[in-house]
Amino acid sequence: MGDDKVKADALEILGMFQVLPRLVVFDLDYTLWPFYCECRSKREMPSMYPHARGVLYALKEKGIGLAIASRSPTADIAKTFIEKLSIKSMFAAQEIFSSWTHKTDHFQRIHTRTGVPFNSMLFFDDENRNIQAVSKMGVTSILVDNGVNIGALRQGLTKYTENVNTSEKNKQKWRTKFSKGSSSSEKNEENS
Repeated sequence: MGDDKVKADALEILGMFQVLPRLVVFDLDYTLWPFYCECRSKREMPSMYPHARGVLYALKEKGIGLAIASRSPTADIAKTFIEKLSIKSMFAAQEIFSSWTHKTDHFQRIHTRTGVPFNSMLFFDDENRNIQAVSKMGVTSILVDNGVNIGALRQGLTKYTENVNTSEKNKQKWRTKFSKGSSSSEKNEENS
């Protein structure tokens, strides 16, 4: 499937959702491309997973911000590959540095740089430990097995919508409980 076809399919999927994330964050190794940067040379021409570029273009066309969170120990190679693939300008933030924090530091920096709340972000990564840690921050996180593709995008948007709906229901419950609680307190004071 070519980039244009993937983009069209991704745009169709995006059109099916009423609520979209403000920012989508991607890991690099085995998420956008099928290799580890540290096993490659800057002289090589990298390639992306077949659907990755089309998904990026569709998100960008919909006005959704993009960012990178990578724990690559070879940030220089990763940045060179991003340049060679002509995708550097697509990303509002590129946090590429080695870390033992399972990307929580990356997300703190992305949040500071973009101002986007964690619960308005969607994240794709191939490592479960990163998914678990970042999910605890309130980010909707999707584990990918064979890179970002149309199926992963649909899964991510579905889970993001579920998380937003759950959050809204919880806010409503809290508001209802709080407003009832203040009414009953007032009634108790009147009866005293």
